[in-house]
Amino acid sequence: MAEAAASFRVRDAAPLFAALGDETRLRLVDRLSAGGPASITRLSASAEVSRQAITKHVEVLAKAHLVRTRREGRERICELEPARLADAHAYLDGISRQWDDALGRLKRFVER
Repeated sequence: MAEAAASFRVRDAAPLFAALGDETRLRLVDRLSAGGPASITRLSASAEVSRQAITKHVEVLAKAHLVRTRREGRERICELEPARLADAHAYLDGISRQWDDALGRLKRFVER
């Protein structure tokens, strides 16, 4: 049962980390985290890539449920989904605990 739960967590986390694994998308997450909701126009203003590229990156983030978008007139507004970042944090915390446990077992073994 634990193996099935772990497998589900990996399947759920993989798209999240894949989306965060790109430098441009990570910069977008950082900007939305620091500055709050922003339009595609505003996000692309200081980006090193085109507005179309920013739109595609936002779509990847939205598919991973890291960003939600809404229309306001002619603009598309992007907003960070903090719960999804909490999921990433929890997943990494779980891995950290596993490493701590493994290192503790190794230390006990070596000290015997």
